[in-house]
Amino acid sequence: MQSLKILVIGGGIGGLTAAIALRKNGFAVEVIERDPNWSVYGVGIIQQANVLRAMKALDLLDDYLGAGVGFDAVEIFRPDGVKVARVPAPRLLEGYPANVGIGRPALHKVLGDRTIALGADVRLGITAETIVDDGEQVAVTFSDGSSGIYDIVIGADGVYSQTRATLFPDAERPQFTGQAVWRYNFPRFADLDALQVYNGPTGVGFVPISDSLMYMYVTTPEPDNPRYPRDGLAATMRSKLAACAPAIRDLAEQITDDDGVVYRPLEGMLVGGPWHRGRVVLLGDAVHATTPHLGQGAGMAIEDSLVLAEELARAETVDEAFTAYRARRFDRCAYIVRQSLAICHGQLGKGPPVDNAKATAEMFAVTAEPI
Repeated sequence: MQSLKILVIGGGIGGLTAAIALRKNGFAVEVIERDPNWSVYGVGIIQQANVLRAMKALDLLDDYLGAGVGFDAVEIFRPDGVKVARVPAPRLLEGYPANVGIGRPALHKVLGDRTIALGADVRLGITAETIVDDGEQVAVTFSDGSSGIYDIVIGADGVYSQTRATLFPDAERPQFTGQAVWRYNFPRFADLDALQVYNGPTGVGFVPISDSLMYMYVTTPEPDNPRYPRDGLAATMRSKLAACAPAIRDLAEQITDDDGVVYRPLEGMLVGGPWHRGRVVLLGDAVHATTPHLGQGAGMAIEDSLVLAEELARAETVDEAFTAYRARRFDRCAYIVRQSLAICHGQLGKGPPVDNAKATAEMFAVTAEPI
């Protein structure tokens, strides 16, 4: 099926890696993104060795590493600041780090630049208004009044996927967990050579993302799912850290820029049924949105993209490709969603507490397996 014309809905991590993987396999690709500015929020993201392996498969590894910083361990701390474990992270590529911290804008630029360089057509400020699949092709009308005919449509439009809602109106929907995450950038600690994780009802982590920069993430119970106003958001984040270890409270005094705070209620969702209907298929957060407790949400979307492109390149029919794609991906993605949620529920007292060091080591072992 080398002559397919494919529409990718969504210009985020999953959509762009899908476009790159598909172009590498010779498919014609068009990407639409609803945000006319094609922007991402300015904090960082943690990615593990399985993502480095995927970036190598996409021929992106050197550009990717050049935009971030590598590290080889996760350090676990008690709420009072006492370190209880340093978990070595397995390397999957000889001569490369086990983990990478990278700023989201930097990652977005690497992926966007390569998508365009490979010849994909990227259209911004556009949404799909109607998707009509007649079994042979898919007719799509767009919000700017234009239309197109495609062999395949891929919904990579995130946790609130309109493509999923159109395709499977009765499918699972995102569920709020009772917890939220706050993120903020700081100058990097001079000795920060690992992801540092502080356990407790308020979870805190520090992630290096460049030689000079790190970001802090903070998970907090938010049972009523409040929407905090932008004005005063820095002070609100500082207040959430008032019961943390002294070193964290001291650092929190640097949280002063309301616009620098990224706040997100945590939601999770796993589509247990089919991931495709006809010639339209879903990937990434559109089918397996996870909380960030294992740092694998973007990694699962990137792996989805590789597997989907592989199956389309070798299958004889679209349905065969889509069925094989889900079969290869479901158990792995379900593990990440369910285990991340178990950690979240343990922190909230909704379930048994999870040993973070053990869970992290297990995740490394699972994601080291071939995709």
